[in-house]
Amino acid sequence: MDILQFLVTIFTDYGYLAVFTVLLICGFGVPIPEDVSLVAGGVISGLGYAHVHTMFAVGMLGVLIGDSCMFLAGRYFGARLLQHRYFARMMTPERYAAVQDKFERYGNRVLFVARFLPGLRTPIYLTAGMSGRISYFRFLLLDGLAALISVPIWVYLGYYGASNHEWLIKWLGRGQSAIMVLVAIVAVIVAVWYFRHCRKPK
Repeated sequence: MDILQFLVTIFTDYGYLAVFTVLLICGFGVPIPEDVSLVAGGVISGLGYAHVHTMFAVGMLGVLIGDSCMFLAGRYFGARLLQHRYFARMMTPERYAAVQDKFERYGNRVLFVARFLPGLRTPIYLTAGMSGRISYFRFLLLDGLAALISVPIWVYLGYYGASNHEWLIKWLGRGQSAIMVLVAIVAVIVAVWYFRHCRKPK
């Protein structure tokens, strides 16, 4: 986990601003693992260089603003973005077709799931903005609900594992699976609540 140690070193020197900046860059599709970045923020909190609850807030702001930038870029620039070399490389025809397929099959719900799909997250947010079919408020709501699951898990994992490197690395590897299980549980609870309270009898 060289990237984790590197980020811990940077975050220790530059604090919250460095964490926020790296997470913002992650939102732009730069291949820096967002989960490892959040864990690194938690680690420096556990080592006494930051306050863990403040780090959680900084993590939420970083991921939501980064995601919002991609959505709003898609909304205001549309397909013209694909003429830019950076975005064209990110949104290959194959990836664009995969994103469109997910929207057709799952609708706006895919925005909630996108937070847990690192390879497709940024293309999904760009496509959502380009489509014009979803308001920014709804996008922020769905993305924020998903972030409320993933961000605290990674930050507090780093915080509690700061002094136990082996335990931290083990659970960093298991973390994504744990998050997906938690997402499935939340989805079941929401579905049960919906069918009990919102579905009208025929």
